[in-house]
Amino acid sequence: MKFEVTILGSSSATPIFNRNPSAQVLNVNERLFLIDCGEGTQQQLLKNGIKAQRLNHIFISHLHGDHYLGLVGLLSSLHLYGRTRPMYVFGPPELKEILDIQFKYSQTELRYPLEFYATQAEKNELIYENPDIRIETFPLEHRIPCTGFRFNQKKRLPKIIKEKVEELGIPIEMIPLIKRGIDFTDKKGVVHAAAELTQEADPPRSYAYCSDTICNWKYIDQIQGVSTLYHEATFMHDMSTRAAETFHTTSLEAAQIAAKAGAEQLLLGHFSARYRELEPLQEEARTVFANAKLALEGHTFAV
Repeated sequence: MKFEVTILGSSSATPIFNRNPSAQVLNVNERLFLIDCGEGTQQQLLKNGIKAQRLNHIFISHLHGDHYLGLVGLLSSLHLYGRTRPMYVFGPPELKEILDIQFKYSQTELRYPLEFYATQAEKNELIYENPDIRIETFPLEHRIPCTGFRFNQKKRLPKIIKEKVEELGIPIEMIPLIKRGIDFTDKKGVVHAAAELTQEADPPRSYAYCSDTICNWKYIDQIQGVSTLYHEATFMHDMSTRAAETFHTTSLEAAQIAAKAGAEQLLLGHFSARYRELEPLQEEARTVFANAKLALEGHTFAV
């Protein structure tokens, strides 16, 4: 099952050095989830060959402009494209008022239903579930209410052994039943145990998104054991005082968080405009966590 994230924007506050504000698309078994929607997200979708019409779920972490100012434009364009399917938007309660007033004064009545779900920044919450995935929120600590998101794959059914299908002439309609543990009886009356015809599916993967937060360690339990952690790394650690003043994290702290959480992979993002070159942030993080990578725009990472 495909489980990967494409970075559309990883700059903090303002677009600079060809870096755009926060936005990324998570692909879960060909279902696309947009996480944050900074200015320029539409252009980044086009640039990366991702059709906006494929989006059905959008998650906004908090109401600083670099995380949501592209949302009204994206929703408006989908209206102009003739979309009729519902769009599900998850974000702070006040975001609904922002959207309503924008559409009110532009006299825009969307052609499609906009289903809004208010997130709760002060507690953990299960906000979405389908057969493939569970999505949970958890509190972060920023200057304004902010939530993190964790996407957890569900355990998959065992995989059928293709060679056995061919060898025993197993009908296609039997395969789903075998995966669910039902034995197969061949034409000679011989029973073949489902366990002998299948193998364990790949272990479930998980992805956690920590947008803007001070390093307070309070959310370690919520990201524990995550396969891939995206974490803001606005500053290098020589700017730790500035990071604390602005409720941000340094690249060294992000690496410490990843290590303490037992993450397998760390993606660093939300880079300050003071850094034209980003490799020093990665080098700093790797002194603590070897598998730290830069969330560079246009790059797709397997979760």
